[in-house]
Amino acid sequence: MIINTGQRTDIPAFYSKWFVNRLKAGYVLVRNPYNPGSVIRYRLSPDTVDGIGFCTKNPAPMLPHMDLLKPYGQFWYVTITPYGREIEPRVPRKTEVLDSFRRLSDIAGIDSVGWRYDPIFVSDAYPVERHLKAFEYMANALSGYTRIAVISFIDLYRKTRRNFPEVRAVSAADRLTLGKAFIEIGRRYGMTIRPCAEGDELAPFGADTSGCMTAGIYEQAFRTSLKIPARSRARKECVCYLGADIGAYNSCGHLCRYCYANYDAEAVRRNMEAHDPGSPLLIGHLLPGDQVRDAVQTSWKNPQLSML
Repeated sequence: MIINTGQRTDIPAFYSKWFVNRLKAGYVLVRNPYNPGSVIRYRLSPDTVDGIGFCTKNPAPMLPHMDLLKPYGQFWYVTITPYGREIEPRVPRKTEVLDSFRRLSDIAGIDSVGWRYDPIFVSDAYPVERHLKAFEYMANALSGYTRIAVISFIDLYRKTRRNFPEVRAVSAADRLTLGKAFIEIGRRYGMTIRPCAEGDELAPFGADTSGCMTAGIYEQAFRTSLKIPARSRARKECVCYLGADIGAYNSCGHLCRYCYANYDAEAVRRNMEAHDPGSPLLIGHLLPGDQVRDAVQTSWKNPQLSML
């Protein structure tokens, strides 16, 4: 199976000490965000956990601990956008994240690291021309360190509208202009553009619209064939494997204005204060009445096929 860490919060950036402790302990507890009294226990044994998926804006805190990940397959997405502190208040400087990306790729391998340039929105401060210039600069800086660049245009979720009311959807014309230009830039720097849940609009121009956390990507990163069971989709547009996430909503300290996983800054502050690196739960501790059940876990490695 695959453990995911990045759909609800940024564990490498803010909770790397906790994650290291969980790897050493060999298990983690995850509170159901929609039924808080229900808690799942995942064993973190390499016998059943074939790999770990990460999504982060700052991998640097995990870099000193990469030896702990050697028994597992791993795949990382690192998000690097052109936005400043008025949009991403606590994300490190772009030059720092680009450097961390390159160091991560050197350790994990080029097939285990991808770049996310998303979400994309267009405004007076961030017009199409600025996106094109920033994307080329970053693609040049990451050339030779990844083969994947994921793009997506901003989705106006309810939380996003509340925290970022002035943001607007990207027009069809701008989506096409940006998408086609990114595909050409990606070609020059050895990267395939993978739109995230954007349909097949950019496929005729050379984008890979098959998904961004697919079985094929995991197999390439893990260097093994996987027999992944069927699962329900969180969104009809999404074909990726994103289950078994060990994070918690309202706990990401980056406080990006477009974030769909944070309700508001006060909720994030309370949860981060409740975090204990020694707890098996990311936020807080077990409470009286909590019902803990073991996850059903099996390896997805296909023993009938050889290593890729």
